[in-house]
Amino acid sequence: MTPEELAGVLGEPPVPEGTWEREAVYVSAVALRRGLPAEELAARVRRLGGVASVEVRGKGFLRIVVSTPGALVAAEPMEVPPEPGWPDFPRTWDNPGFVVRYGHARARAVRRWARELGVPVGGFRPELLDDPCHRRVLRVLAELPGRMESREPGWETYLLRLALAYHDAHERAPAVPVGDEEPGPVHTARVRVAEVVGTVLPGPDRL
Repeated sequence: MTPEELAGVLGEPPVPEGTWEREAVYVSAVALRRGLPAEELAARVRRLGGVASVEVRGKGFLRIVVSTPGALVAAEPMEVPPEPGWPDFPRTWDNPGFVVRYGHARARAVRRWARELGVPVGGFRPELLDDPCHRRVLRVLAELPGRMESREPGWETYLLRLALAYHDAHERAPAVPVGDEEPGPVHTARVRVAEVVGTVLPGPDRL
């Protein structure tokens, strides 16, 4: 289940809610705003694959839980944000431009390392993206469709949040085998996240 698939039913991208560490939740007020029959809309959402539950709250507020949030990185983003006009220097953590560009460079490096270490290219299993760090990355990525349609997307804040979440995942839940660890499906899934993050975050492939 992806935000794009939900948007196809709802008529607009849903909004991710919460941290996603325990459950991946989207909310939508489209039925309330447009005067649509909320229960009918909820029934259409329930028929989509990958939807764990749909609740109608109040007069038309939908709370949607998806069962496999990692599915949203199955394909490349259709659009990517513009790069803000950050300075290149200083290359320290105090410069958001460096944080974002370094995130891009790290994500691209993961792709190179994965090839060298024999991480399987095929067999992506989104359900393996269940560690808290990657769930936080997925939570930020889930905002992308809605921000693309927003008049005030707030790209600088968004890109920085995505970069920081990815840096944390890169360090705490590596996408490539460490030490004597054998490459496996979990690495394939994490490399896929790195590929999408590297597409969304602007910057050079090497710093």
